[in-house]
Amino acid sequence: MSDMTQPTTAKTGVARYLPLIAIASVAAIGAFTLRDYLSFRALADNREMLVAFRDANYFATVLVFMAIYVVIVAFSLPGATVATLTGGFLFATFPGALFNVTAATIGASVIFMAARWGLGEKLAAKMESSKGTVKRIKDGIDDNQWEMLFLIRLVPAVPFFVANLVPALVGVPLYRFVITTFLGIIPGAVVYTSVGAGLSDVFARGETPNLGIIFEPQILLPILGLSALAALPIVIKAVRGKKGL
Repeated sequence: MSDMTQPTTAKTGVARYLPLIAIASVAAIGAFTLRDYLSFRALADNREMLVAFRDANYFATVLVFMAIYVVIVAFSLPGATVATLTGGFLFATFPGALFNVTAATIGASVIFMAARWGLGEKLAAKMESSKGTVKRIKDGIDDNQWEMLFLIRLVPAVPFFVANLVPALVGVPLYRFVITTFLGIIPGAVVYTSVGAGLSDVFARGETPNLGIIFEPQILLPILGLSALAALPIVIKAVRGKKGL
């Protein structure tokens, strides 16, 4: 009986990693093969065709665009920023930002679920049963999940891929991940979507968009202010904990 159970268990264990393996494989292949197709130059060269297709098939364009955006994010392909710009170029700041945020959230959730299914549940259980520093780190994240999730989404320095993986590895519930991802990426998405909405003028001048705009004071300071608000409850809890309140 045990001989029959063991191969099944082994297969199940390997199957848990298949989504992550698929994502990693497609990401590696896409990094080399799709770089030229998901670039600003490709958008500039095909802008008239894209606009004509949008004007003739608006809803189909929305669905195709969002599906491509989901795949880009889910498989960590190059071109997420260009996709966000394209959303603004094709659909204006609104509803372009809504399409961008929704598609990015769906794609991020795919990575989250793949990571949690393959590694997250097992790692979270191991961290929960451990002692010392590892357990304290896990407890600290659990005590401030909402704040930490918003914080890693708002801070521009945290890579999007990292912000998708870390919550899965510490046992964050899916609904909490989805809510904080959707709301947390809105500021950055609106900025880049608005840049995309102005690409017609940029194309006419033969220039490239200023993608560093998010680090300019008038944009960065409000985002850092939101980050500080997200971090404030964590600081207050820490201070109260030290005082024994």
